[in-house]
Amino acid sequence: MDMIFGSVTTVFVMLGIIYLVFSIYIVHEQEAAVIEQFGKFHRIASPGLHFKIPIIHQIKERVNLRIQQLDVKVETKTSDDVFLHTTVSVQYYVIPSRVYFAFYRLQNPKSQITSFVFDVVRAKVPKIELNHVFEKKDEIAKTVEGELTGMMSQFGYGIVKTLVTDIEPARIVKESMNEITAAQRLRVAATEKGEAERILKVKSAQAEAESKALQGQGIANQRTAIINGLRDSIDEFSKNIPGATPADVMNLVLITQYFDTLKDIGANNKSSVILIPHSPANITDIKDQLRDAMITAHQIDRKVA
Repeated sequence: MDMIFGSVTTVFVMLGIIYLVFSIYIVHEQEAAVIEQFGKFHRIASPGLHFKIPIIHQIKERVNLRIQQLDVKVETKTSDDVFLHTTVSVQYYVIPSRVYFAFYRLQNPKSQITSFVFDVVRAKVPKIELNHVFEKKDEIAKTVEGELTGMMSQFGYGIVKTLVTDIEPARIVKESMNEITAAQRLRVAATEKGEAERILKVKSAQAEAESKALQGQGIANQRTAIINGLRDSIDEFSKNIPGATPADVMNLVLITQYFDTLKDIGANNKSSVILIPHSPANITDIKDQLRDAMITAHQIDRKVA
């Protein structure tokens, strides 16, 4: 009898331990457990230690209350008939007070969110041109977020943020856009280069004009100085030598300069050979030519002044 009693006691103890093991369950932080009783909803267990009746109660589902992210890639077209892929990132979570609705009313939340994103993006983007899609991506994201918040709240889901993370046109469209941008930049560069060359040419022309003006002024001043010097020499020579006429003095000066020039040519080893008439009979002709040239230059200087 003692042995039978001891065996029965052991069996009850083991059954008690098994019962206790299957009765205790733990719900972790940021988690909620859906408890059913004979297949019917019983309660929502919050984080902590809990007890249940084995066989009668069972944990149907452990619902994650953390914020989750779903990336939805939508293919659509713009108002100018350009097809592109838009990636929309949706951050969502289960509202703790509406776990029941999140679990029982919506079987596949990711599929439902994807459908709503497709619907909103394909209704919004076709109204916008391609160049403006990139500028209005925040507006698109806010529209998607507003629609999702209103629709998903009735299913127990909250929307934290919706972002348009990528807009990718077809490869050929991107290449065309890059070519257009490159052409615009080349056109601007060519315009700037042309303007720079124009400024350089204008400045160069102005500098050349000023140089010519200064050069002409220098020649005019030089000729005026020569004429003044000759006039002073003739006056001085006439005063010191009685009976000498200005023509005699002019002839002497010209002949002196003529022979000084020949002397300079002969003294310079690098001078080229110059053949000019220098016989006594031709001196008068040289004198007349030099005199006429100087008189003509003097008259031109007076007209310019």
